[in-house]
Amino acid sequence: MIVTVRFAPSPTGRIHIGNARTALFNWLFAQKHRGRFIQRFDDTDTLRSRQEYADSILYDLHWLGIFQDATEYQSRRIEAYDAAVEKLKAAGVLYPCYETPEELDLRRKIRRTRGLPPVYGREALELTSAQVAEFESDGRRPHWRFLLPNFAGDPMEPQRTEIHWNDVVRGDETVDLASVSDPVLVREDGTYLYTLPSVVDDIDMAVTHVIRGDDHVTNTGVQIALFKALGSEPPAFGHHNLLTTISGEGLSKRTGALSIEGLREAGIEPMAVASLAVLIGTSESVQAVPTMADLVERFDPAATSKSAAKFDPDELLVLNRSLLHHMPFEQARDRLAALGIAGDRAEAFWNAVRGNLDRLSDATQWWAVVNEGPQEKPDLSAEDREFVDKALDLLPEEPWDGSIWRKWTGKVREESGRKGKALFMPLRLALTGLPSGPDLADLLPLLGREGTLARRP
Repeated sequence: MIVTVRFAPSPTGRIHIGNARTALFNWLFAQKHRGRFIQRFDDTDTLRSRQEYADSILYDLHWLGIFQDATEYQSRRIEAYDAAVEKLKAAGVLYPCYETPEELDLRRKIRRTRGLPPVYGREALELTSAQVAEFESDGRRPHWRFLLPNFAGDPMEPQRTEIHWNDVVRGDETVDLASVSDPVLVREDGTYLYTLPSVVDDIDMAVTHVIRGDDHVTNTGVQIALFKALGSEPPAFGHHNLLTTISGEGLSKRTGALSIEGLREAGIEPMAVASLAVLIGTSESVQAVPTMADLVERFDPAATSKSAAKFDPDELLVLNRSLLHHMPFEQARDRLAALGIAGDRAEAFWNAVRGNLDRLSDATQWWAVVNEGPQEKPDLSAEDREFVDKALDLLPEEPWDGSIWRKWTGKVREESGRKGKALFMPLRLALTGLPSGPDLADLLPLLGREGTLARRP
């Protein structure tokens, strides 16, 4: 058996870090088991689905380091769903219903007042031919419900019917089919809701593991029943906890909250996003994992908590800094070149400044400092200005190496009597214009003697 998983978003907006969590759980699971990852677009909602969103989702996934083995679109598989509908009708487990949304809402309210669960009462099963004809003559078109196997003989008398599975993430799970309504599979206009196409696709694409958010746990009981009604064994299921904001709010593609596109444009590294999206809400400590291969090694779906994973977006910056601070020049080279940071000094420059970056693009500020001098006039007192002027007179001749800063400041200390902050801060302000930043011992060789003297205040 080849382990096969799928990530199946609706292309109705930009994916966010919560969606990325599901994609990563699936992709990492496939990698861990040398399996296949199918990118499937649940685009049967023709009014809201757009190709541009599908394209952006693929771009975002590739940016994260997720690459699909196949790409499928539900809108191109309608014939397969039509065939499944006919099979279910022939088996007598798909039945037409004519209630309006208002009528259904009223029935739910009545059931609640009677202390009954607000599930559909299967009234449509008792319609007479005359009643159906009357509905049809009034212009009503039926929606179609799947008859859940939660009764012994009479479907109007449902009884507790437990569906059990060993969840890949949560362990043993149980859903009582008597506690849920017969799901609508086909709308009045003949279009399909999520459930039927999803199950048919999982069958046809030989999906072995369905890993998704825990908001689908109840759906799983229904889908297992549908797999069996279509003559197939269900796949294994896994339900991870959902990401929420610190305040407990859910994420939405429609609002664009923490979209992958937005995080990328904000300068967040893909492995910062992946590290947080996978490790938050698990027993693993959240830390910056440098590569996807390393994340595969750390990934354990069973280590995921059952409670929602609340996270602070500021954690992304913490992880971002960690990744940049340890990023080798070879990994950053091309991106730095795209920012205009190239040449013989580029590697030494990167090694000097990477420990002070929040985002890789911040390197351009230090490149400007190294090549052009302070971007703002240093705020030096008259006394400090005189000190810096005399200190520059003591600047050693070239050639310079990494020890030049220690040699120079040693001479300055002897001549001026200054030490500590009183010595270092005026020199830092004169050379960079900033009170903090990369180690001056690393910056000084980049400036060179001529470049350093040019910063005389």
